Order: sequence, then C-alpha cells, then structure tokens
Amino acid sequence: MDRRQFVSRLTGAAAALGAASWATSSRAADEGLSANHITIGSSMGLTGILAGTSAEHVIGIKAAFATVNRSGGIHGRELRLQTLDDGYVPARTAANVKQMLDGGQVFALMSITGTANNAAVLPMVEQQGVPFVGPITGASSLRTANQRFTFYVRPSYQDEVQRVVPQLVNMGLQGIAIVYLDNPFGKEVLEAAQRTLVSNKLQAAGAFPLALDGSNAAQVAQQVLDAKAGAVLMGTTGSVTTKAVLALRAKAAALPLLGVSVAVLPSELPKLGAAAQGIGQALVFPDPFSAKTGATRSYQAAVRAAKLDDIGGGGLESWINAQLLIEGLRRAGRDVTRDKLRSALASIRQMDVGDFTLGFQGSAPFVASNSIRIGVFSGDGRLRA
Repeated sequence: MDRRQFVSRLTGAAAALGAASWATSSRAADEGLSANHITIGSSMGLTGILAGTSAEHVIGIKAAFATVNRSGGIHGRELRLQTLDDGYVPARTAANVKQMLDGGQVFALMSITGTANNAAVLPMVEQQGVPFVGPITGASSLRTANQRFTFYVRPSYQDEVQRVVPQLVNMGLQGIAIVYLDNPFGKEVLEAAQRTLVSNKLQAAGAFPLALDGSNAAQVAQQVLDAKAGAVLMGTTGSVTTKAVLALRAKAAALPLLGVSVAVLPSELPKLGAAAQGIGQALVFPDPFSAKTGATRSYQAAVRAAKLDDIGGGGLESWINAQLLIEGLRRAGRDVTRDKLRSALASIRQMDVGDFTLGFQGSAPFVASNSIRIGVFSGDGRLRA
C-alpha cells in the first residue's frame, strides 16, 4: 500500500472462542515419548484476557498435528498435545511446565503465551534441555546467546517498533503517546518505543500504563487527550486493548492508533466492531483469512479437515510453529532424543511453509522469521497491508 492509502486508512473514521473445551490433556500417566506417540506440552491463558486467542492457538496446533497423524505420524508416532491453562499468570505458567516436565508428561514444548510467562519458564527449559518452539512473545530481553534449546519464530517487539515508529514519523504526525500494558510485556514495548523515538530525535508526548484488567482505560484515554497527542502507539494486548480502543474512540474518534502485532487480536474484533477500522498494526505473519499465500491455504484446509472450530486469526502462528517442530522431529529420526531434536531444529536454514520462509542462522538466539509489515484494519475487520 502506498503512503496516501496508508494515511487514509489510518486516520479514517474509526465472540471470543470458548476456551474451556480446548483445555484438553494427555493422560497424566502417559510418557512424553513412547514407541507410539510424542506428546508436546504448552501453557496458555485459556482463561483471562488472552482466552480467545489462546483457544485459537490450540486449534492451530491440533490442526497441524491432525494432518500429520492422518498420514501415519512422525516416524510412526502419533503427535499429541497437552495444554494447561495458566490464566496469563506467570506463576501458574511455571507451575504448569514444572508439572509436565517433572512428571515426564511431555517431550518438548511449544507456543507458551506471554512475556512474563515465558520468562518464568525459560531457565527451567534450558536447564533441563527441553526443546521449546515458538514462544508467543517478541521480548528482546528474553532472547540471549546462551539459549540452546529455545527456538523463537516471530520477530522481536524492538524490531516491530523500529518499523512502526518511523511510519508515524514519515506521516508527519507529532506528539506520539505510548499506551502500554502495565506488565513486563508492556514495559518492554515502552522501552523499545522510547529508544526508537530518541533515535528519530523525538520524545513521547506521554507514556500511560494500562491496568491488566483495563479498569483505568477511560482515565488513560483522558490522559492521552490532555497530552494533546497526535497519535498513539499501543503496547497492549487481548481484551485490555479493546477497552483502551473503545475509550479512545469515544473521546477522539479520528486519533491515529498503531499497535504491535499482538495489540488487536482477531478474537477481539467482534467486540471492537467499527472501532477497529483505521487502526494500524504490525504484521509478522500472513493474513490468516486470506487465500493468497500457501501457508494460509494449508492452515485453513487443515482446520477444516480436522473438523475443528471456525478458523481463527491467532491459530496461524501456532500452526506455523507446529510446522517447524514437525520438520525438526522428521529430521531427528526415529531414534529421537531431546538433543537430537535440538540439533535438528538448529539445522533448519531455509524452510518454506507456503510463501512464508523460516530458518535459523546457526547461533543463538535462534529466531526463524524477520518478516514485518504494517497493515490497517478495514471496515470488514481485515488487517490489510
């Protein structure tokens, strides 16, 4: 999209999936690896502010596993998923992962959601040597050179902000305010935004923390208005973003809003309705509802073939994470061990999942994708680049 189209969309006028049914687990007595199956574990906020998108992530993984299992599994082993609910509470995430690992219930991990949640488990993962694919976080602070078993897929929030802020600057917008979730994720986005503004010789019009339950959304909206902000960068996510957007639209309907890739989640679009129109957002995966890329066509077909719920936007990310894990398991061979899986994953240099390429550079931190675009939500709720 050209600059005129972007500005026009951005400044224009501006039901979650039931999570409980997807909180399925393998039997506790099962081993993570047997002659007949491999169990992969995850901890997600199946309740709380990320309930809708977490349910979509589970669907994406189950669809990917079902496709493989219909063809005989990986080297004759069925892929299984064990998912535990953490309510987006880091202590519960750590307890869930400890339970799965100490009980020998899972062979590897994938798609754990949340910055603080992943921070709570990464030391455990690395210490025990458990391959972990696709943490759902872009926090740069978590990505270190000594991580041998952690394989990120999405780019960092720092990289996203470095694309979003210059877009605002190039549009000639002045007085950029930052609204951020008052937790480690939001603070990481805040720091990245402040650094990027400084590098562009700018200063934020204000930085306003949003409570985890969104209870101060109206107050934050008023603070943004009082600061005479010309645009708002949102370091928020889940249902809290919805509360913030609705409060901002009520006070300043035409105020340009841009967010990082997890700000406005597809599961929240029914609640936002027309208020979503014109919001700009970083895009780090293909449009899950489009048929333009091979990845999205395969994802949509997998969900339908597995007779799962409606196709959700969040599910594509974990479907892609699953493709990476599946390839690693194939390369690791029938006599797979955690060390062999780690080596197999690290050996993936270029993997096309359908017009979307993944690959690692050979040294930690391992990050499979650097794809970042900027899109704007249209009237039909689609995020279009």
